[in-house]
Amino acid sequence: MKLSRRSFLQFAGAGAAAPAFPSVARAQVYPTRPITMVVPFPAGGPADVPGRLIAERMRKSLGQPVVIENVGGAAGSIGTGRVARATPDGYSIVLGNTSTHVMNGAFYSLTYDVLNDFAPISPLLTTPLILFAKKTMPANDLRELIDWLKDNSSKVSAGFGSVAFQVVNLAFQKQIGTRFTLVPYRGTAPGMQDLIAGQIDLYFTTPVELPRMRAGSVKAYATTGDARLALAPDIPTFAEMGLPSVSFSNWYGLFAPKGTPRDIADKLAAAAADALADPAVRPQFANLGYEVFPRERQTPEALGALVKADAEKWWPIIKEAGLKGE
Repeated sequence: MKLSRRSFLQFAGAGAAAPAFPSVARAQVYPTRPITMVVPFPAGGPADVPGRLIAERMRKSLGQPVVIENVGGAAGSIGTGRVARATPDGYSIVLGNTSTHVMNGAFYSLTYDVLNDFAPISPLLTTPLILFAKKTMPANDLRELIDWLKDNSSKVSAGFGSVAFQVVNLAFQKQIGTRFTLVPYRGTAPGMQDLIAGQIDLYFTTPVELPRMRAGSVKAYATTGDARLALAPDIPTFAEMGLPSVSFSNWYGLFAPKGTPRDIADKLAAAAADALADPAVRPQFANLGYEVFPRERQTPEALGALVKADAEKWWPIIKEAGLKGE
């Protein structure tokens, strides 16, 4: 069969454009079914609460449900690993944080690579930690607490639900010059339950737990942030109390498996940005003590750069301290 010059050029043009068509069509069609967002910690904790707010609002932008699946254990590495091994089609994503996508890489011998086995989608929120104590703690402020810890170090226990929280505990111990027992938990929710019950003495976690302080179930002594929280202006920072090395902010971001098409990652990032900007949702983050990343930083590139920078900061510290997961 012979083609005219016009027919040939039309045919060639269509062929040249063909490779781009599947990507465009996929972006227009995706998603066609529910998306699973793994929260790699138990329900009710500091990752689960904002995760559910974001997932519910993403449904509106994507036209499909975003279903939360809590997969706790090993400081978040079990649920995170499940997503690392998932099909990279945009239907399995994980709500990661400083622990799951930075510190775990230096702490555990993982079956996946935190730096190379994920497609970053977008950074979401950041928050400092607060040092909480059981309600019967006799100390009235941080200075009294430090004195009490030094006098009772042999019987003090502090819980932690992630590697990041463990590292902050160690920084606190080093700064005040004493040591006490650290107790691992599958997540913050069970750790706070034991704190309320008086089974442990201390717990570092996010401002999500401030309502328990207001209810009188626990005490709060200091925050790891650069400034006092608007939610709790009476709680000082560690820095202003003379402990500058106890400084930390925990960030949260969305990740997909490596190989997830960029157009799908962009669509998920846009849906997350819509959730973070929603005037009905954004105040809820503020009420929980979370700060939303600036809109211009809500990109895959920004999250990838954040992970890399934090790995360069925290991995040497973890390795120098000889920390290793079992």
